Amino acid sequence: MRRTLLSLLVLPIGLALASSSPALAQSTASSPSVVVATGEHEIKVAPDQAWATVSLETRDSRGAEARRLGAAAMTSVMAGLRNTGLPADAIQTIGFSLRPEYEYVNGRQRMKGFILSNQVQVRIDDVTRVAEVLDAVGGLSLPASSAVTISGLRFDLKNRSAVQREALKGAVEDAMARARSMAAGAGVSLGRTLRIEEASSGGVPKFPQVSMARQGTMSEAIATPIEPSDIEIRAQVTVTVEIR
Repeated sequence: MRRTLLSLLVLPIGLALASSSPALAQSTASSPSVVVATGEHEIKVAPDQAWATVSLETRDSRGAEARRLGAAAMTSVMAGLRNTGLPADAIQTIGFSLRPEYEYVNGRQRMKGFILSNQVQVRIDDVTRVAEVLDAVGGLSLPASSAVTISGLRFDLKNRSAVQREALKGAVEDAMARARSMAAGAGVSLGRTLRIEEASSGGVPKFPQVSMARQGTMSEAIATPIEPSDIEIRAQVTVTVEIR
């Protein structure tokens, strides 16, 4: 009977020791020594794609007539774009409105008429033909009630993601080279790479901007000079590497 009681007393003590061992292990573990380095890489690539916005405004004292005249003028604009060989999916409507136009006479506001606005976005997949496409629209013969404006010209890359990934690869390589230099200066060696973080972009990429306005026809057939600049793709990363 005494032996049974002793066994019962020893069992809880063993359980208490077992439950305390993980906490003991955590308290003795230490974080690894690390080196943190930042790397960056920039790639400049000639653009292979262009985008532009073609806007048409038509005015008339009557709303129905403004809509009719605007529809006829935009039909001419769309035909002019398609005649340059652009595919159907390269021309997309991005805005349409019919709104009243007001004027002030003797300090009083009165409605002058209506303005119909129609905007299309144009994608040009061959940058050598940008001037040709823009001049095809700018040289159209339109009624006096309609005016076309070409704006928002910007250049880009068809496969921007691939260039961004290449820039990221270069940024990581630069960061690792910096980490090795710091480790060598401290007389230590690198171990495992514990973390790689991409820095968020701080701003919106800037693109060359061109604006043209046309009403009627151009007096001379002179091509618009367009000289796109290179697209700059930048990447920045931070790596955390164990040292030993």
